[in-house]
Amino acid sequence: MSTSHDVERIEQANASGRTPVVFVHGLWLLPSSWDRWGEVFAEAGYTPIALGWPDDPETVSEAKEHPEVFANKTVGQIADHIESLISKLSARPAIVGHSFGGLLAQILAGRGLSAVTVAIDPAPFRGVLPLPISALRSASPVLANPANIHRAVPLTYEQFRYGFANAVSEDEAKELYETYAVAAPGAPLFQAATANLNPWTEAKVNSKSPDRGPLLIISGEKDHTVPWALSNAAYKKQKRNRAVTEIVEIPGRGHALTIDSGWREVADTALDFVRRFAT
Repeated sequence: MSTSHDVERIEQANASGRTPVVFVHGLWLLPSSWDRWGEVFAEAGYTPIALGWPDDPETVSEAKEHPEVFANKTVGQIADHIESLISKLSARPAIVGHSFGGLLAQILAGRGLSAVTVAIDPAPFRGVLPLPISALRSASPVLANPANIHRAVPLTYEQFRYGFANAVSEDEAKELYETYAVAAPGAPLFQAATANLNPWTEAKVNSKSPDRGPLLIISGEKDHTVPWALSNAAYKKQKRNRAVTEIVEIPGRGHALTIDSGWREVADTALDFVRRFAT
């Protein structure tokens, strides 16, 4: 996805006069994974903008043809890229992020860029201490090989089934894998894994920022990749902020909760929170 495409969407959002809602995807997905969410938020009166990471292809088929474009993208580089785009908006947006997009949403909120933030099954940041076995297993396709820090790494179907689609049927898991899964940069996972050992890590959040704004963390009950222990530890760090901080667990849902057949429940939960605080 070209930056010019993103700039065009931002110009359209500014012209609309409506409150913008920025969607930020995580590893192994593209901005198009938010398409149905965008329709829901547009119907509710907002202007949805699904922003890409640097060099994101426009489509899953393009991404599968050129997986190498995802390599060597770091958390800081992606956050700065999205900040540069958000700064072109004429109004502070709501920001909704999933997985590493949930971490990025919190980073951007800590920089005072968000009117209201929803972080869904967010990747951990410095100070989030639990190390659940399922999270380590979900990250192992990348972390098992140190060379992957500079590579784009795809998931096999079995890896996607465990990390994303463990809470849906086999048929749905296969459909989600074919429809949405693309390669992802290895670097962010290494950054998150070493965040508590590296004082200079880019995987850190200014949770005490007075400009952070209201924050909701959504956790999928059956998520292997970011289980409750990680989401709740992030919530405990964030709730020290003077702004509203809430957490909710969605029963029976895995890491694919933003794209699987139950996506609408999650979208409505996010929308309700945004409605409370974004005017």
